[in-house]
Amino acid sequence: MSADLMSTSGWHAAWLPDEALAPLGRRVTAVDLTVVSASGAGPVVAAVVAEVRAATERSGGRLVLADDDVTAADGDVRPDLVLVLDPDAGLPAEGYAVERADGATRVTASDDRGLLYGFFHVVRLGEGAFDDALAAGTHAPAHAVRMLDHWDNVDVHDVMGQVERGYAGGSLFYADGRLRPDLRRVGAYARLLAASGVNRVAVNNVNVHRTEAHLLTDRLGDVVRLAEQFRPWGIRVHLAVSFAAPMTLGGLDTCDPFDPAVADWWADTARRVYAAIPDFGGFVVKADSEGQPGPFAYGRTHADGANVLARALAPFGGTVHWRAFVYDHHQDWRDRKTDRARAAYDHFTPLDGKFDENVVVQVKFGPLDFQVREPVSPVLAAMPRTHLALELQVTQEYTGHQKHVYYLPEQWSEILGWEPWADGRTVSDVARDVVAVSNVGDDRFWTGHPLAQANLYGFGRLAWDPALSPSDLLDEWVGLTFPGADARVRDVLRDVVLGSRATYEQYTAPLGVCFMVGPGHYGPGVDFYEYSPWGTYHFADRDGIGVDRTRASGTGYSGQYPEPWASTYESLETCPDELLLFFHHVPYTHVLHSGKTVVQHVYDTHTDGAARTVEMARRWEDVDGLVEPALYERVGELLAEQVRSAGEWRDQVRTYFWRHSGVPDARGGPLY
Repeated sequence: MSADLMSTSGWHAAWLPDEALAPLGRRVTAVDLTVVSASGAGPVVAAVVAEVRAATERSGGRLVLADDDVTAADGDVRPDLVLVLDPDAGLPAEGYAVERADGATRVTASDDRGLLYGFFHVVRLGEGAFDDALAAGTHAPAHAVRMLDHWDNVDVHDVMGQVERGYAGGSLFYADGRLRPDLRRVGAYARLLAASGVNRVAVNNVNVHRTEAHLLTDRLGDVVRLAEQFRPWGIRVHLAVSFAAPMTLGGLDTCDPFDPAVADWWADTARRVYAAIPDFGGFVVKADSEGQPGPFAYGRTHADGANVLARALAPFGGTVHWRAFVYDHHQDWRDRKTDRARAAYDHFTPLDGKFDENVVVQVKFGPLDFQVREPVSPVLAAMPRTHLALELQVTQEYTGHQKHVYYLPEQWSEILGWEPWADGRTVSDVARDVVAVSNVGDDRFWTGHPLAQANLYGFGRLAWDPALSPSDLLDEWVGLTFPGADARVRDVLRDVVLGSRATYEQYTAPLGVCFMVGPGHYGPGVDFYEYSPWGTYHFADRDGIGVDRTRASGTGYSGQYPEPWASTYESLETCPDELLLFFHHVPYTHVLHSGKTVVQHVYDTHTDGAARTVEMARRWEDVDGLVEPALYERVGELLAEQVRSAGEWRDQVRTYFWRHSGVPDARGGPLY
């Protein structure tokens, strides 16, 4: 049986248990700061030194601090690992170089964060970091900003609770209407994020409620304390703010961005924030969306609204992450031409080039809302003169509430690698930042479902290097989280986790249909949103199903894409099967490229997907006694719920299609 991986503080060690640092801890490690001393190098370098010291004390190695030539530091002691901070090394920001020579591994960085990430690179490699076959190379992040947005509320919201779309308990930051007095767990969380490559965190909900609004002013001290926990791990703190703050907090009678008093209020507020938090990252804003206030009330554009905040932050190097999630949520479901998918493009692309340089337009990966399957947002290909961020969702709002195994890196890798012009340029090349909604709460396993930790870890790693394969990332996470475990643990986790995205898609919404979810966005609700002001998503009738988004006869959404995708999605002959019903309304007997009809595809995939969850639950039993009992039990309970829920999805969706189409299942499966 494996060692208990709960720390003495009561939370799971996740991918940084002591055993994961033991290969480094058994060695002699020299830290060479070249031009600065350990005491004067700042909190990030101090954190690296403390990590090395703790690891070597636990595992019998040795830490040597040296200011010059460390190849023969401390007499005849030759280090196995040399960590070098050299501002003159000419390495990229946050990057590091690794080489193996003369029996020692050398990691060099030009800045403190690079040293931090280089240290965790050695931790990931384990014993491999000290193999003479270690390949030399330079490593640097593909995206300068790798950010997690927390949707945490200070007060418990009467509908959304403590954490909006949170499936892992309460907030890490807030409890009982105030900041938690003990923030040690926040520091442990920051350490985990740094080890995966995350360097920014927004600490409150984008839907800024009354209490949370005051984090900008009289509750700013709470943000100061949170920043203190994140700072040693190279993470800058951001704050979600309300566009209406000049009125609700400042006592003005307007928040018109063209009013000089409004601009002055934001400028004064920014000065106060940076006086308290010199490395503050900036603001996150949701405006004119789902009831949040914005510039439309004054006849202004999103660029007008964003720029007034950006100019207040610019003297301090701060940024505004302005979300492009803007649409009419009071639609008439009877109107077949109204299309929520068009909204972000229609609102934002006319503003390309009109945003200040320190405005980041934050675009959800798809045109709707973090669905299991939707096309990549065309906005990402249509604003070349605007600083864009790709927004992902680690929290499993539409992908199983962290009760289902759904390996999100399989989805993200596909999105980051998608080529808008099919010419080699990818979404990762277009989006300068990568942002995601956090899936962490105060649950002992951080993410509720222990296997959902792989999603949190995978986000940071893919944001750093989008070329990493989901399979390799899973192996990396398993190796860190279960160090020294029986080989069967890795085999079982690969069997359960890899392909889980496809399994979930099989038993839920088919062929690009969106929002077939019930209240709270969990479980089947095939028609729950179909007659809703929030949008209509499948238009099922006796003859067929799907949304016509073509230029020829539908909403015209397909025309928002550049070629070749505009033509690909427009045509029934070339539209990919997995997006067919997103772009086209077709008969149930329409034949897919797979050779099956739409209705038979639904019957088969829902049967097969639900059956696969039974196999996943049975496979997990093979690690009984090989992993920590509490973790084994939690995963087993959640897999049982996934099996139950998948059965509900299977029976309801199959029966819905049968009752609408009248076409029986050729395989003879049960219909109700």
